[in-house]
Amino acid sequence: MPAHAPETTHDDPLGRERAHLTASRSALRAMREDVEALDIRDVTANWVNAIVLQAQIDDRIKALADLAHTPLFFGRLNYLHAPGAELAEGAEGEQFYIGRRHVHDADGDPMVIDWRAPVSQPFYRASKKDPQDISLRRRFGYTGGELTAYEDEHLSDPAETAAVSKLLQQEIERPRVGPMRDIVATIQPEQDEIVRSGLSGSVCVQGGPGTGKTAVGLHRVAYLLYAHRDRLARTGTLVIGPNRSFLHYIEQVLPALGELEVKQATVDDLVARPGLEVRGTDAAETAVVKGDARMAEVLGRAVRSHVGRPTEPLMVVRGSRRWRVPAYELEEMVEELQKRDIRYGAAREALPQRIAHAVLVRMEQAGEAPDDRVQDAVARNAAVKAAVKEIWPPVEPAKLVLRLLSDPEFLALHAADVLTDDEQKLLLWPKPFRSVKSAKWSAADLVLIDETADLVERTHSLGHVVLDEAQDLSPMQYRAVGRRCTTGSATVLGDLAQGTTPWATRSWDEALTHLGKPQAVLEELTAGFRVPREVIAYASRLLPSISPGLAPVSSVRETPGSLRVAEVAEAADLDAAVVAACRDSLAHEGSIGLIAADARIPVLAGALLAAGLPYLSPGEETTAESRLTLVPASLAKGLEYDYVVLDEPAAIVDGEPDERTGLRRLYVCLTRAVSGLNVLHTAALPGALA
Repeated sequence: MPAHAPETTHDDPLGRERAHLTASRSALRAMREDVEALDIRDVTANWVNAIVLQAQIDDRIKALADLAHTPLFFGRLNYLHAPGAELAEGAEGEQFYIGRRHVHDADGDPMVIDWRAPVSQPFYRASKKDPQDISLRRRFGYTGGELTAYEDEHLSDPAETAAVSKLLQQEIERPRVGPMRDIVATIQPEQDEIVRSGLSGSVCVQGGPGTGKTAVGLHRVAYLLYAHRDRLARTGTLVIGPNRSFLHYIEQVLPALGELEVKQATVDDLVARPGLEVRGTDAAETAVVKGDARMAEVLGRAVRSHVGRPTEPLMVVRGSRRWRVPAYELEEMVEELQKRDIRYGAAREALPQRIAHAVLVRMEQAGEAPDDRVQDAVARNAAVKAAVKEIWPPVEPAKLVLRLLSDPEFLALHAADVLTDDEQKLLLWPKPFRSVKSAKWSAADLVLIDETADLVERTHSLGHVVLDEAQDLSPMQYRAVGRRCTTGSATVLGDLAQGTTPWATRSWDEALTHLGKPQAVLEELTAGFRVPREVIAYASRLLPSISPGLAPVSSVRETPGSLRVAEVAEAADLDAAVVAACRDSLAHEGSIGLIAADARIPVLAGALLAAGLPYLSPGEETTAESRLTLVPASLAKGLEYDYVVLDEPAAIVDGEPDERTGLRRLYVCLTRAVSGLNVLHTAALPGALA
């Protein structure tokens, strides 16, 4: 596969490609100017329509932005025949430039094809074995936004042997400063299959460190928005991440692909309720019980227990007439609604209409001719409303959960044969709170309230949800996410070996069942592109202890010297050694992450400042001037840095409730490096690493 550097003649191939890039940028600028020049004053019926249309235009203008340091196209395909045409002898082929978005000239002819278009697919999947009617695949190399090189593969030429793309390798290894970048130029065939899978089905991606599962999930959202834009514009999309630092890290990927409408949230954001603030924390064993799927049954029983048994007939007065509905008939209505298994609130709204219908039947039997307006009036009758309130009282989700966590008898009644006595004791607050507002709710409590709210009134469902770092969710959290895509699909991303919560999922089958997507297709990514082979092999020594049977990642990148493990003889010298390692790492290009046990962060922060090394916190954007980030081990998941200095592995393990969780946390921290890992320790390394 020949790589080509710049030539000096005006008509050289690289010069022609640069000219096409310049022309494409001009065409994109013209497209943007056309949108900016739109005058909507005479095309909108009212000010509301004008605001909506102007917002759409503003979004379109943003999507057409030409990012100076982002290549407008990164590849070219030469087809042997026109796509879709008969593969007849002599049929003329076509040439397409593949980029992040569609660009056309003044005549509407395409100058750059969106990477998501069907005609672009062979750029990712064609090979010497399966050329897919491609004669030439060309990759472009860029430096600071300038086209500086290209590389050709003649896929239909049997005389040319397959080779590893150097430009592709360079793009993967390019130093990273700032937020996460898209991988649109480097998507691999196995990743592309997941990205382009259909909207109707859910997908679960098990991927070890560096396999690109997060990027695959984000590019899948971008693809689905391209292929099903009208549908998803109505139903909405959502990306769920583990914490705010992670969301900040990934937030620029979709806008770089021209997608601005995708919302991002954590699970805590999903279940947040106005007026309820998380001010409390749970012990690990309590959080495990609150996150157990059996809590759904306890809550369901507690909600249903509010429905009463009618014991008195109902008398409805209409003018001079009185209409009597006997208790047994009211009871039949209640039983019928309960058998339908609809939401508590929906059944409560249906009951007055059932009662009103019974009254109308009596009116008709008496010779009257009531219509729908009479039925609605009867349903709003004071006596009917009072009866409904007595039989089917309203349920306030937060008050119900407050009572469950405060009242031992109420909890025991509804948790009988579901939770053990010891588990019930773990749930009860040592000192009950008087009101919903004064209660010190924990994050797990709000998930219980969210479950209760859904039992009362159906949660709005989105068209597609991406759930990243899913292995750390509890069953009840999976249910909370699943409620947001009951009528839509989901992309679930995670790594069982990186589960670092006491309730971390044990299998994807179990997790997908709680999510409500048991039929989701399970895909496994085992080829690593980010973490060097030496680093991932070292971290994988932990797999037999933390996730037996899970296949280790096989990195395609061999980087001699990328791993250094050094023992510091004296504990007093460790801080200075860590600072020196950070200073040495800053001599390289790219971002630097100093990762340490949470308890060590204040000490290391002081040492860095004393040494004149300013640092960022996770979530703060790195720049060319500020490239060092001090990362607590608890926030390292999902982040990556060119070079990582890892402080005292034993302290990271000891910072967790149990050894297995500690080793999983360490596995996460060991696999954040893209170019080099420097491990420093004074305490003995965990046995699996020694």
